[in-house]
Amino acid sequence: MIARFPGLTPTRSRAVVHDDIVLTVAVAPDPVTSSMYEQTAKALARIDESLALCGSDKSKILSAIVYVADIKQKGEMNRAWDEWVDIRNPPMRACLGVELEPPHIVEIVVTAAK
Repeated sequence: MIARFPGLTPTRSRAVVHDDIVLTVAVAPDPVTSSMYEQTAKALARIDESLALCGSDKSKILSAIVYVADIKQKGEMNRAWDEWVDIRNPPMRACLGVELEPPHIVEIVVTAAK
């Protein structure tokens, strides 16, 4: 069975659960600052909210893909990530430089166990 949790727009889910797997994507909520650190911290807080909504938490994250608009700012993203991550259960993570729709400069995709 697939459970979908509605997002902010009718064509996007906030999170999806299939059996014991949770999938979610987050960006910083409006109003968006231009700070990579702040956008990352706010997106990670949304990940926490979505995981909780699905009966999971960051200790159960299997993998994460972080998309950043400016790879030169990866250090600021890493600072927010390192403050947030469960260091006893660090997930597999990839970080990619991509073109994102402004004003967002970071987007995070997470797969977790329930």
